[in-house]
Amino acid sequence: MRHFKQVIIAAALAGAALAAHASSNTTPPQNAQLQKSEIAKGDPARWYQDDTSPAAQLRTLRKEIGAALAEANLACKQGPAAERRSCLKDAQATYRQDMAKAEQIREENHQH
Repeated sequence: MRHFKQVIIAAALAGAALAAHASSNTTPPQNAQLQKSEIAKGDPARWYQDDTSPAAQLRTLRKEIGAALAEANLACKQGPAAERRSCLKDAQATYRQDMAKAEQIREENHQH
């Protein structure tokens, strides 16, 4: 589980670094709307339930990595045009690296 948290933290930090290029909100509109409706209902119970199986942990990790990519892409598109292509390329590279790390961690955990 510790490895999963490290990859999630790395993905979040990478997303935050890419988001620093943008001065406005980097949450995709469809996600922002969903967040508003969930916040109105209070904290979902799932936030307090650990993923008990390696498969569930991997699904959650992939979801987090995908969300980080979506936020990074939006941040890149809101940033300076001159940096956009490089920013998007970096975001995609980070996504691929994080997904590869997630698979590697899953395989390591499966062997133990």
